[in-house]
Amino acid sequence: MANKVLVETSARHIHLTDAAVEALYGAGATLQPKKMLSQPDQFAAANEKIKLVGPKGELMVSVLGPTRKANQVELSFSDARALGLKAVPVRESGDTAGTPGIKMVGPAGELEISEGVVIAKRHIHFDPESAAAFGVSDKEIVKVKIESDRTTIFDDVVCRVSPTYALAMHIDTDECNACCAFGEVYGEVIK
Repeated sequence: MANKVLVETSARHIHLTDAAVEALYGAGATLQPKKMLSQPDQFAAANEKIKLVGPKGELMVSVLGPTRKANQVELSFSDARALGLKAVPVRESGDTAGTPGIKMVGPAGELEISEGVVIAKRHIHFDPESAAAFGVSDKEIVKVKIESDRTTIFDDVVCRVSPTYALAMHIDTDECNACCAFGEVYGEVIK
């Protein structure tokens, strides 16, 4: 399928540091894979979900592994509103400076982070070979057309190129619902 990319819905989730895993799950705790994800070596953790506590509400979120250097919570705009969080920016993963913080509650403890809550910018993971085949470069912005019962063209989609990635586009649950991207869905990359 020339110029087509698998579109996956990335539901609310959290990335934790080693220290945060121990604070929330107990001393010596580590993340154990429950289910492998489409990106190489990435997994949904088998541990219990973490509760996010905002000014207006609470949400349970899955933890993704492996651990990272910084804590990061990825939500949709609907999730942020349900929690009562304001001014949550749309950011690329890892760009958390100046973002809101949140309280996290795990089975063995609580942790409050001062920043790290983002709405993940829609993006496409490319390995270098796929990037060359699509004629895109790292950080390039493209459009993606998703044909469905609500055909949609998403603008401002960032291309992320790394040898550690597998080809797939990620959108959040709000975006998925808006364009009916249910089941196995492919999008056409438009430059």
